[in-house]
Amino acid sequence: MGYYEKEHFDAYARIRRDGLEQWNDLHPGDSGRGYDDFSNRAFLMRVLPDHPSGRPAVLEYGCGTGGAACFLAARGYRVHAVDLVPDAIETARRFAAERGLSVRFDVEDICRWGEPGELYDYVVDSFCLQSIVLDEDRATVLDGVRRRFRPGGRYLISTAMYSPGRVYDDQDHYDAATGIVWTQDPALSDDEAIMIDGKPYMPNRRHLTAGALRAELERHGFRVIEQSGPTGGEVVCGLSGSE
Repeated sequence: MGYYEKEHFDAYARIRRDGLEQWNDLHPGDSGRGYDDFSNRAFLMRVLPDHPSGRPAVLEYGCGTGGAACFLAARGYRVHAVDLVPDAIETARRFAAERGLSVRFDVEDICRWGEPGELYDYVVDSFCLQSIVLDEDRATVLDGVRRRFRPGGRYLISTAMYSPGRVYDDQDHYDAATGIVWTQDPALSDDEAIMIDGKPYMPNRRHLTAGALRAELERHGFRVIEQSGPTGGEVVCGLSGSE
């Protein structure tokens, strides 16, 4: 199981088992917000038109239990939403059915996705990118997003970022040069871990500065149209060389 899999499989199994609604419910400071109060709602409301003509096609990856996907479907978008975890997708399907919404939900690992079968007007990242840590995996994701755009498409990113005030616990090691957060795990095998001060660590998150995220996106063929939010983690991109 890869570095990004176990945490997410365990978390969504707990969400489904305990009757929770979304990832935020696992964290005391964010719990109780309600299904429709998902983390990137305000950003999507601001940058996407409400009830657009022509039912634009949206691909959301890292959809979790489907809050953003349901929100977009209710506002007239044709939504295809994917997540790594079957428990997340089954929960998302249930929430969409309860709301009478038509959303295509699929289990998909975006670090292993192949050739695109469909092109989209918008690709939405709902706080997934920070969990894709290694350079080769991020390259797969970003290049895959680029190949799934229709002409004039937009890539809408909501991601956790580096913040000078962010506090890491005793099990974490933040590498300022790369933005990688390494987390200690004694159960790791030798081929899974790197050793820091004689202890085994695995990659857990990627918290980039605003400038580093912009540079990464530009290296992969995107043009940053807008970068906002307190730490620069709300981004609207087009393709380089497009309008």
